[in-house]
Amino acid sequence: MSLVSVVRLIFGSQSVASKERPDALLDPLLHEDPESGLSTIQRLSNATDDSQEAERIHEKTEEPLLVFTSQSCDPRIISDAIIGLSDGLTVPFALSAGLSALGNTKIVIFGGLAELIAGAISMGLGGYLAARSEAEFYEAKLSRTRLLVMKSPCEATSLVRSHFVPYRLQPMALESIVSSIASSPHLLIDFLMRFHLGIPKPSYHRAYVSAMTIAAGYFFGGILPLLPYFFVKIDDVGGAFWWSVAVMIVALCAFGYVKTCILGGWKGRSNLIKGVRGAVQMVGVGGVAAGAAMFFVQAFS
Repeated sequence: MSLVSVVRLIFGSQSVASKERPDALLDPLLHEDPESGLSTIQRLSNATDDSQEAERIHEKTEEPLLVFTSQSCDPRIISDAIIGLSDGLTVPFALSAGLSALGNTKIVIFGGLAELIAGAISMGLGGYLAARSEAEFYEAKLSRTRLLVMKSPCEATSLVRSHFVPYRLQPMALESIVSSIASSPHLLIDFLMRFHLGIPKPSYHRAYVSAMTIAAGYFFGGILPLLPYFFVKIDDVGGAFWWSVAVMIVALCAFGYVKTCILGGWKGRSNLIKGVRGAVQMVGVGGVAAGAAMFFVQAFS
């Protein structure tokens, strides 16, 4: 629920009272600002004209306008997938590179698979426990917020008012919004949880989805460096290693580029440069991890 939704809910709930005086809700909008001499409706009309002019000007530029739309995919799922893939593309690759120094593909395959399965389970359990802790944290904060609303309603109302003060609303409009929110304990608790504490209500299936997403991402990313070792002879570790390096360079580049563009955007020259930079960074991180693993394996062998 955004602040716009809260305002809509408030003025929608006042529709019954407006039957007695239809123009009561228009008083804040018709009130003139002492600085500009314009009413709220006039200023909103001017702002609409300015935004339309900005859109016409922006059509000639390269960057797209920022449009707030509903997301088709939960950003938390994207975050979990990035966590699983980033670890899966670096840790098993570094392990397989280090084990390849022993000169036997079976050792690389068995050791890599053991680490891959154990790592996927461990990462999945970690995601599950983290999501469960998040849900418990939400419930604890919700209980404290309910206690605050019950025992100190004036303090809770002051917290609501403090969120609208920076918007420089007219006093009548501000008090109307605050009083409408404070009149409903459920709405007041929900407002404080979302906008004061900044804690959205977690999904009921969040823990299971997080565990499966992280584990699947780790396994999918970690199986890639092991694939070349399945198709070569037992003693041809060197050839499998270089094929594994080639596969991982492509995979790390693609992952780094896609991850950066998902977070920053796909269009525009600046986003292209950021995506390439993210791809190079991922290759650098994977290369350092693999080089360190090979160095220590050869040092102790």
